[in-house]
Amino acid sequence: MMENSEKLWNFISDIYSSILRHPFILELVEGILSRDKFKYYIIQDYLYLREFSKALALLAAKAEDEEQTLLFTTHIQDAIKVEKALHKFYIKEFNLDIEDYEMSPTNLAYTSYLLAVAYSRPFNEVISAVLPCYWIYMKVGKELLKQGSKDKYYQKWIETYGGEEYEKGVRAVLDIVNSLKVSEEEFNKMKIHFRTASIYEYMFWDSAYRLERFPFPTEKNKGV
Repeated sequence: MMENSEKLWNFISDIYSSILRHPFILELVEGILSRDKFKYYIIQDYLYLREFSKALALLAAKAEDEEQTLLFTTHIQDAIKVEKALHKFYIKEFNLDIEDYEMSPTNLAYTSYLLAVAYSRPFNEVISAVLPCYWIYMKVGKELLKQGSKDKYYQKWIETYGGEEYEKGVRAVLDIVNSLKVSEEEFNKMKIHFRTASIYEYMFWDSAYRLERFPFPTEKNKGV
């Protein structure tokens, strides 16, 4: 009998395959990805993590028992710490001032979706919505480790998400997902959130590759 996580992953195999074939990922491996596109991605990922952390806090609060809350919070921190350290490295290396930037349309839509689910839905649905962020990155990182990148900055990104420290936090989340006892109706709702968030993951890389912008200036950059 398949575990919950396996059933969820089978539901997004087409999306994951499309991510691996996306020009952003292919060019990152080849070392020819535009530095501007990578910087854009790092900035947006940093801004994303701020909102994602809020969704995780709500998720931990909705856990079914104290032990699960503590376990989930502790292991989530492991993965978050790894990502924050990576962001800080690139921000310093590229001399980026995060306060000069705002969320892209895709980033705003994705984080708004996650927070809406985190605020309004039960634990099992929330965890299925945040899971793609962890799991897809780990999968991509491990796949790209086999190939590596000629660019040292891109290689560092690959090694971080394909590394054991990051995987530790992800595996803890998967253990929780597999321990859930849910009805078929409840699991179907989980699948919808898992697939929707996975589509947003694809869109996130695609938006970076296109250097996506709002069609009109927002309040923050109006007149700039």
